[in-house]
Formats: sequence, C-alpha cells, structure tokens
Amino acid sequence: MANSPNCDLNSLSPLQLFERVTEQGEKVRALKAGKAPKDEIDAAVRMLLSLKLSYKTTTGQDYQAGLPPKDLVLINNGTTKEEDEDLVDPWNVQTSNAKGVDYDKLIVRFGSSKIDTDLINRIERAIGQKPHHFLRRGIFFSHRDMDQVLDAYENKKPFYLYTGRGPSSQAMHVGHLIPFMFTKWLQEVFDVPLVIQLTDDEKYLWKDMTIEKAYEYARENAKDIIACGFDVNKTFIFSDLDYLGTSAGFYKNIVKVQKHVTFNQVKGIFGFTDSDCIGKISFPAIQAAPSFSSSFPQIFNGKENIQCLIPCAIDQDPYFRMTRDVAPRIGQPKPALLHSVFFPALQGAQTKMSASDPNSSIFLTDTPKQIKTKINKHAFSGGRDTIEEHRKYGGNCDVDVSFMYLTFFLEDDDRLEQLKQAYTSGELLTGELKKVLIETMQPLVAAHQERRKQVTDEIVKQFMTPRKLAFEF
Repeated sequence: MANSPNCDLNSLSPLQLFERVTEQGEKVRALKAGKAPKDEIDAAVRMLLSLKLSYKTTTGQDYQAGLPPKDLVLINNGTTKEEDEDLVDPWNVQTSNAKGVDYDKLIVRFGSSKIDTDLINRIERAIGQKPHHFLRRGIFFSHRDMDQVLDAYENKKPFYLYTGRGPSSQAMHVGHLIPFMFTKWLQEVFDVPLVIQLTDDEKYLWKDMTIEKAYEYARENAKDIIACGFDVNKTFIFSDLDYLGTSAGFYKNIVKVQKHVTFNQVKGIFGFTDSDCIGKISFPAIQAAPSFSSSFPQIFNGKENIQCLIPCAIDQDPYFRMTRDVAPRIGQPKPALLHSVFFPALQGAQTKMSASDPNSSIFLTDTPKQIKTKINKHAFSGGRDTIEEHRKYGGNCDVDVSFMYLTFFLEDDDRLEQLKQAYTSGELLTGELKKVLIETMQPLVAAHQERRKQVTDEIVKQFMTPRKLAFEF
C-alpha cells in the first residue's frame, strides 16, 4: 500500500505520513544499494517525492529523517496546542482528567497501533493458553510490530525480550512491578531470552545523586526485579555503569546510533536544550543499544538479526521511535514494542507518583498496617458524598483508584466484574471496596518481601554476570 500512488494519502495522520516517507526512503536506499533496474528505482523515487509533498502539505513542515512532526511529538516544557492536552514524555506525565491519560489520543499522537481483539486472539492461539489479564483488560493497550514477532514465533524464528528500570530510589513501588510481571509472563509463554537494563547512568545524569548512589540503587532494585521470579538461566540483568565497560558490541551499537541521530533530532524528540549536559543528549543511544542482539554477543553468539520485543510504559516510546528510525540505517531489525498504561497515584490518575512522597503509592517495603492506612486515607474515591447518595446513584469506577488498582492486581475476572457492578449500583460502599483492595495488596506485598529476602548478593551477581544463557543461537 505504501508503494501505491493511488493510496489515499489524505486519510493518513501526519505521523503515519512521516512513517510512510521513512519507509519509502529506506526502500529507495535498498534498491540503489542492490543495483536494481533504473525504472524500478525511478518509480520508487517518484513515490518518495509524492509522499514528501503530501507530508509538507499536511504538516506545513519539510520532512526531516528522524524528526517526527512537531505537533505530534512529545509536548515539551508543558506547552500544548490545547489546554486539555495530556503531557507525556519519559520524565513527565500530566493530565487534567480524573480518568487519567486519554490513551486513544496517545495512540494517534505517537502513531502506534491499538492492541485489539484480533491480536489478543492471535496471541492466545500462538501460546495455547489464556492471555495475561494485563492484555485482556487493556493495561497493555498499544504495540508496534507485535504481528511480526508472532510471525517469527509461528515460523520457529527466535526473538528476545528487553525491558528496563531507572533506579531513582532504593524502594520500588507496586507500579514498578507492572512491566516485570508482564515480561516474566511473556518470557515463560514464549520461552525466550530476556535482558533487563538498569539505567543508573541516566539517573546520575538527571538526578542530584552521586554515581556511587545510582549504582547502589541499581543493585537494590535488581533484588526486587529478581524477586518477581525470573529464571537466572534465561535472564541477564545489567547496570549500564558496569556493562558498558565490558562489552565492545554494546559500545559499538551506541556509537552507530550516535552517528545517525543529530542534535536537532534529539532536541525535537526529547526537548533537550542548549543548557543540558552532553551526557543527557547522548543517553538515548544507550537506551537504544539493547534493542540489537549484537549488544549481547555472549547470549546470541554474535548474531545481529534477532528481533527484539520491548514491553514498557508508553512514556518510554520516544526512545524506541528514534531507535526504529535508526535501525535500518545501521543494518539492524527494528525493535517491536508493547506499551502499558500508567499506574495511577493513590491520590488519583491525574497526579503522578513520586518516590519522595511516600503517600503517593504503596511501596514494596510497606508493612500491612502502612498499606491499610494509605489505602483508607489516601486512595481517591469515586463514591458519593453520603451513604444515601451512594446507595441511590452508585460509585464511579472510572475515577476510583481502589478499583483501578484492583484492575491491575486482582486476577479473577468474574470477581472484578462483580465488584464493578456492585460499586456502580451503590450496593458496595467505598470503604468496602477499599477493604477488598487492602486484602488483595497486603498478601501480594508480603509475599514479594519474603521472596526478596531470599535474594542474596551472590544471586544478584549471578544475574548480572555477562554469560551464555540457556539458548542456542
């Protein structure tokens, strides 16, 4: 369709047009490199020029490789075209809506694809079991090229998983578990290698902390990640501060990405300014590098063509939009992505959780009493002002944080639906819904704490030592 002059370009969004131009440019380069017949190259060039003209007509901007249309990239420095526009970037999430970010708008803005029923059914057929409740409930809601990953899996071709954690504090909260719970499930059902990047270098560059403290947090966070139940024979966890100095393959990929992304492009994508330190400006290449299997020669036996699947929150997508643009130019496959929604703060989906505010979330170090107090005192309610009004009009599950948390952590679909009906009808009061959440979270956090106690420094060392995993490549 991208190569058909008759396709209706007017129906495409600016970001879809941008991706069409990028793909067509790659095709022209490939045809020229392969010394294709002149008429074939000429036809591809004409299509490229036509797409570029459509892009300029639609956006008022000239196409620039790696620099998506300005009004659809991250909204930087809090400036938006509309007052109610959500602000989403790798460091900020803001919305004025009590229901949280409008994810359908975000899909359009970022140019990703919605995880629909057809894709969920296809995943179910591929793995031969019921999909994870995060998929069934739309917690992982958007993707890039997941269909390609399923094609590879169905054709017995390998792929691997990559996710990460920015260690900004010693204690993680329950929201930090979401990508790791889902990644663990993906690893088990597809039986593939997993690499987990701890971006301690990023936290040193962005936060007011010493390099030693950033590294210490990385190792502490690794214990919480390992406590999720990952298999040491199939999982490699690495600190950037450690691994970058030991892997030539990793550093070579960083340099390749750095060469193919301009300062202008990272300013456009990430909102960097002239006063930002050069470490910030070059960091996106470090987060991009684990997307390429050649960054881990000890795992993939030097193979460079193994596709990567990245489960992450949608705010990390800008890093991988950049990566996907660069990948073909450095001879690498584009990483595929699965995006999750944001985990709401206790005070409501329009506020952001903060490690510096202990009441904004339930931390993995909290006692049962602290969990109970936080939920009862701070969890934003969708209930009415009085019991009489609540019985008459019912509660609003769309804004009730206790119900939102249960959507993440209560695995029983029938029980969740029963609670929703009871709360919406007014039969179930806010205090009773909070009690269900308390009874769900207390054992979950206590069980995590018990598993974490078993994670010794020696076990951390095993996970973080570069080595061959239990796969042949």
